[in-house]
Amino acid sequence: MNTVGFVGLGHMGTPMVSRLVGAGVTVRAYDASPHARSAFAETVPGATVVDDAAATADGTDAVLLCLPNSDVVEAVVAELDAARVIVDMSSSEPLRTRALAAQLADTGRVLVDAPVSGGVSGARAGTLAVMVGGPDDVVADLEPVLAAMGRPRHVGPVGAGHALKALNNLMSAAHLVASSEAVLVGEEFGLDPAVMLEVVNGSSGRSGSTENKWPNHILPGTYGAGFGIGLMVKDIHIALDLAGSTSVPTRHAAATVALWDEALAALGPTADHTEIARWLREKAGES
Repeated sequence: MNTVGFVGLGHMGTPMVSRLVGAGVTVRAYDASPHARSAFAETVPGATVVDDAAATADGTDAVLLCLPNSDVVEAVVAELDAARVIVDMSSSEPLRTRALAAQLADTGRVLVDAPVSGGVSGARAGTLAVMVGGPDDVVADLEPVLAAMGRPRHVGPVGAGHALKALNNLMSAAHLVASSEAVLVGEEFGLDPAVMLEVVNGSSGRSGSTENKWPNHILPGTYGAGFGIGLMVKDIHIALDLAGSTSVPTRHAAATVALWDEALAALGPTADHTEIARWLREKAGES
């Protein structure tokens, strides 16, 4: 696949397209926001900006989507009659993804889900973890395109990628709360948080939160990981809903989601998700 369409030119979509262009892929790009299209054109001059979502399918081998949620994905897919292969790189709901794939299959089209993890920094560096769900042959055709943006891994049939992404973010959310509470307890006891993190990161308590979020975004007080609390809460609710469709008890997950819901209400959806550590500190000071 040498030519693709791309819909969604936000904080993640723009650097992802930049990686595609850098790899020699021809891209027809669109965003519903005129401001986003204008900013994108200045940032990624090698791509062609088109005036509507449908035009991204003209002469392309596949159309990639990087959108806020399943509602927006379904609305955009309804405009992509000419797209034979659609790749949803958003954090969508896996059960709705399967249903949408079945609808498209009735018209001879294919939906592949390929959500990503790694944040804006990973998108810029081309090191995103890409969790791909879909038919073997189509996924194989897509692999060179996806590899331009990171490390694709075929994880199962359609819907599997979205399921794994939601569960990954549920684990990430739980790790961040647990590590934040532990560091705050250590501080209260008199430990140096930087020393705590150094030791933990060489021990069994380490996680992405202790290795990246705490030292790079929380300790400096910058809270700039580039992923909003609103998006985190959306993803972990998807994971909790997915769990509800199974027989697995998820009391810890439910408690994690409830705490993040409380933080979202206090901080607002656009606050960086790492700000939950600041919020926990403030709550500790109130007690």
